[in-house]
Order: sequence, then structure tokens, then C-alpha cells
Amino acid sequence: MRLAGYRRFALAACSSVFAILVAACGSSNTTTGGSSPATVPSDLSISSFTADFSYMPKLKDLVNAGHGKVGVLLPDTTTSGRYVSFDLPYLTKALQQAGYSSSDFTIENAQGQEQQELSQAQALVTAGASVLIMDPISSSVGSQIQSYAQSHGVKVISYDRATFTGTNTYYVSFDNVQVGELIGQGFVKCVTDWGVKNPQVFELDGGQNSDPNAVDFAKGYNDAIWGSKTANVASGTTKNGMTLVGEQVATDWKNDVGQQIFQQQFTAHSNINATVEANDGLGNAVVQVLKNKGIGAKKIPTTGQDATLDGMVNVLTGYQCGSVYKPIYLEAQDAVALATVLRAGQTPPQGLLNGQTSPPSGVTGNTQPASLLVPKWVDVSNMKDTVIADQFIDKSALCSKAGAAACSAAGIS
Repeated sequence: MRLAGYRRFALAACSSVFAILVAACGSSNTTTGGSSPATVPSDLSISSFTADFSYMPKLKDLVNAGHGKVGVLLPDTTTSGRYVSFDLPYLTKALQQAGYSSSDFTIENAQGQEQQELSQAQALVTAGASVLIMDPISSSVGSQIQSYAQSHGVKVISYDRATFTGTNTYYVSFDNVQVGELIGQGFVKCVTDWGVKNPQVFELDGGQNSDPNAVDFAKGYNDAIWGSKTANVASGTTKNGMTLVGEQVATDWKNDVGQQIFQQQFTAHSNINATVEANDGLGNAVVQVLKNKGIGAKKIPTTGQDATLDGMVNVLTGYQCGSVYKPIYLEAQDAVALATVLRAGQTPPQGLLNGQTSPPSGVTGNTQPASLLVPKWVDVSNMKDTVIADQFIDKSALCSKAGAAACSAAGIS
């Protein structure tokens, strides 16, 4: 009797120990990552993200369940100040808030060198990246990176600039045609507000030679201004009392190229009295030419996008109509959220992948699933409630460059 009782006790004890060990092992799997299924939050969408990054911690279970590293590739430090001032810190913050450790991600900048960006991508894949977030310098290197990543089973998020190749590519950005529409609408309003008579318009397009987004921007502003949703409009086109003197592309978004183009065109066509530029860098290049010619404020409109510090100074001082504000803190969180879902082997929800992007006419490629955020037009009337309220632009730096009076007139104090 005693022996039988002892056996029953021993079996019960072993069963209890086995259960504890199983539970302990199961608990460990949910925190070390790579083997535990995770559920995508039901409310994850492009509307989830805010200036305080408060949504990102909801992704920690997905981060724990994922495998591999996240590699981030930024293009340069010259065509726009955004990559250093905003993309780098915002992407870092989004990754950290989501629960990634410093060893789980790497952010590189190619300094404008295509071969360097490709080499950085290859090194990240070799180091164990399972997802790449890349802002390609050009569509050519973007396709090369995508091809290399796909051959190694790595998913790609084309960040801010689209890549129309492969079957493992996603796109995160703002609606590019809508960005262009806002530029065009802002320009048309500005021509009226500034009292420009018989507008003779010159367009300084962005890097259409290497960036498909630039084509979409132009489609948008040409639609808003000329009623033609095309990348290029013929010189001599007229609409609503405006005439297009001409347009040229600043190749690869180079501001010095843009400035040289406008200097030559303004010399050849002194009747130009209204201009359209595809971003703030090109807008500022034109403004410098105008200032050197002694042309005062609110005489010849310029436009832009990115809501850069120089762009906002030009807006406040009456040399630029406005700029398209693309809250990069939203774009960074969106990209990290999508990367986290893909890294965990889950399907992105429809609220996050809310659209598609297709290659422009004449560009080889296929349609890609896209997460498209909503841009905003910023001018003097709403600068205080947008870029200043979001702390996207440093108020002290802005008012130091634009002047206290200009800031005060815009309600910025």
C-alpha cells in the first residue's frame, strides 16, 4: 500500500514538474521572438499615428514575435535637409518606441552615392536584415536593391520614393499627385492674392530623370494650373489668363542645377513673373536669383514642398506662396509599423495598406501596394497651427531668420 501510494505521488509530482517546464518554455518563446504568433492590432491604420508616437508601443508583441533585423537606407544629406533633421531621428524614435533594441536595427545614409546605397543594402542583408526600409537615390538603384533583397527572401518598403519592381515591395509615402495638386492650388491662389497681372509662368520641375515621384508631383500641379494631368505641358499653354513660358527639370533634384536653369531662363525671358517649383530647395534657389536681381517681396510667386526652415522663412517674408507639409513623423511611424507587421510574418491590414502606386507612363514596372498619408498646404495663415504646433520647425530658428515682425504677423510668438 505504501509503495503504490508513493508511485501515485511520484507520478503526480512528475506531471506537475512537466507542466511547469512546458509553461516556462512557452512563456520564454513569447518574449524572445521568432517563434510565437502575434496578432496585428485591429485599429492599425494610417490614422493611428500621432506627434507623440503614442501608438508605437502597441506593436511590441509583433516586434517580439518577429525575426531578423530592420535595415533603413536614406539617400543623401544635400537634396533636402529632411533626411538628417527629421527622417533619421523620427525613424529611430519610432523603432525604439515600438520595442526594438539598438541591435535590432541599423540606419544608413548613402551620401548621394548609388553604389554606396546598394553596398549598404547588401551589407544589411548579410548582417541579418529581414526587412529593408529604403529611400532610393534613383529608381535604378532602387530596383537593384529590391532585386538583391528578393533573391535573399528580404521584404522591401520603398520609403517616400516608389520602386516599381518585384513581388515583395511595398510603398510608404504621401499621395504624390495630391502633393502636386496642393502646390498648384496654392500657386493659383497666390497669383491672385499677390495681384500678379498677366501671369507669365515658368515651372522648375524636380528630378523627373531619376525619381518617379517627381512625375506625379508635376501631374498634380499641372492639373491644378493648366487642367492637364501630365508630367509636362507645352510652352505657350494658356489657362485662366496665365501663360506657360516654359518648364525644365532640375536633374536629380539638384538645387544648384535648378538655380542655373532659372538664372538662364529669367535672363532669356524677363517677362516671367510667376514660378512653380517642385520643392523648397528649388524654390529657395529661385528666390536667391530674384533677390540678386533686386526683386522685392510678393512680386514673383514661388512654391515648394517639405516645409523646410528656409522654405518657411521665404513664406513668412513674402517670397514663397507656401509649401506642402508632409509630417515626416507620421511617415516614419507608418514605415516602422508596416516593417514590423512584415517582419512578424503577418498580413498588413487594409487600413494600413490603403492604396496602390503604379509606374508613370513610359516607366517599366508593376503596381505596388501602398500606404498613402495625407499632406497639407502650409502658408502664413496656418503655419502656427501646423509646422510650429508639431514642433517640425524650430520657432526660435525661424523667427531669428525671418524676423520677429514676420513671426508676429503670422501669430507666432
